Amino acid sequence: MAHPGPIARLIEQFQKLPGIGEKTATRLAYHVLKSAPVLAQGLAEAIRRVKEEVVLCRSCWNLTDADPCAICRDDRRDPLQICVVEEPPDLLAIERTGKFRGHFHVLHGALSPLDGIGPDDLHFGELLDRLEKLGKKCEVIVATNLNADGEATALYLARILKPIGYRVTRLAQGIPTGGDLEYVDPLSIAKSLENRREL
Repeated sequence: MAHPGPIARLIEQFQKLPGIGEKTATRLAYHVLKSAPVLAQGLAEAIRRVKEEVVLCRSCWNLTDADPCAICRDDRRDPLQICVVEEPPDLLAIERTGKFRGHFHVLHGALSPLDGIGPDDLHFGELLDRLEKLGKKCEVIVATNLNADGEATALYLARILKPIGYRVTRLAQGIPTGGDLEYVDPLSIAKSLENRREL
């Protein structure tokens, strides 16, 4: 038996979200249907507002509801430290540590030649313009993901920034805190050996 039209349309819309299959979409649709109307109204309003009110910060390209964003407006942060990340959730992960007090630059992706994503598809040009205004004293901290595309992006940044005088660093890689060596994969152990430091 088919779902009534409005329910089928809602299931179809939920399925368009990443990680949502037919069963989960059906569960969500029926949850919305069984809930008080205020839930559906609140959900619809939140979706409408996020599409209307969220913009990209013209300085760092993070998602924000005020341009420039709160991080770029914060004069207590070090403007000469720029942490380059792939996506806004990566920025939030670093912010949650409370340890980084510089600025960010969000590329909105990573280089991926197989997917047709090159330097012109990301915010590299804006990063270069920004660094040029700040001068050669900047440190660019590359915090791209530790996969093939993230590594390619990190190498590309180093290749274009180091020759023109910028300090380029990469987040350390290796054994996670609390990890037992016997359970850590060989690549992580190798990276830990490469990134060892004095005690």
